Amino acid sequence: MANQTRQLAELLTVEGARVDIVQVNAPYSPAWAGRIKGLRAVFRLVPYLYRLWRAAGRADVMHVMANSGWSWHLYAMPAIRLAAMRRTPIVVNYRGGEAGTFLETAANSVRASMKRASSLILPSGFLLDVFARYGMVGRIVPNIIDVDRFSPAETSGKGEGGFSIIVTRNLEAIYGIDVVIKAFALVIEQLPDAHLAIAGSGPLCGALETLAKDLGIEKRVEFTGRLDRDQVAALYRDAHLSVNPSHVDNMPNSVLESMASGVPVISTRVGGVPFIVEDGQTALLVPPNDPVAMARAIVRVGQDSVLADRLRNAARDEVQRYRWAAVKHELLSAYEDAMRSPADDIVRPLRD
Repeated sequence: MANQTRQLAELLTVEGARVDIVQVNAPYSPAWAGRIKGLRAVFRLVPYLYRLWRAAGRADVMHVMANSGWSWHLYAMPAIRLAAMRRTPIVVNYRGGEAGTFLETAANSVRASMKRASSLILPSGFLLDVFARYGMVGRIVPNIIDVDRFSPAETSGKGEGGFSIIVTRNLEAIYGIDVVIKAFALVIEQLPDAHLAIAGSGPLCGALETLAKDLGIEKRVEFTGRLDRDQVAALYRDAHLSVNPSHVDNMPNSVLESMASGVPVISTRVGGVPFIVEDGQTALLVPPNDPVAMARAIVRVGQDSVLADRLRNAARDEVQRYRWAAVKHELLSAYEDAMRSPADDIVRPLRD
């Protein structure tokens, strides 16, 4: 979400808009406040609310990046309420594959806030269906992929150094990194020159490194840590295959970036992923939490260059629909509609 926010701000600025970003995790001021539990939450939340209030007073429209759980309650909901108090049109851009689980318990709270919003935009048909079940009407505005940054290398060195597999997800339980490590232990029995790079950071880093060691594959698995956008783009260009092993998902940028970079994709069949790729055509889909199925799919791509080329070429054609030139008209239309009708009827009565 942070990368999409930063990228969107850059693109809108080029289009002539003035964009103010209100950061939810701005540095603590003073710095020592970040070392005191309990107090640090106050030192972050209060300045956030103050900056929101000021930004809402200056803006023609407020674009709220929203997610599930505490992120909604602490950051998105206050942004919606403060913008409504300032009579600023509000476009809520909800993201995250856990929306269904979240709305099972928080639908009433979310609906109450959404009554103040002008528009609900969602990146996929998956989330459109989820919100519709709870009486909230949205419109699809897809994620944006920078096809200039994420593009195939003009000359590839992929033949050097063995079969390169990459994962670019945070090291958190919902992303199933342990599954791809277990799958990789099976893969190297048939692709002995394969190696795995895991780009990301998170609380499970130590446990995942231990898992690779326990499986005897630690020398074949590289944990790169968090990379910036240009470093990730370079990693894609040198890879033979990208794997998305997540347990829940919406419209993962890692999948779209891989497609744009000319890297075949294997993903779990979860959430919104089947809305953006077609199994056997633009990617291979496998069940979640199934290292054996994932290993078979990886080996299949590694041993079948015709299949790899077909997936790569079809995916590059498909991902063009996520270019800024293709998406900006839908986004700008959502902004214009919000400014024309600040009190749009997003929330509908629930049927029994």
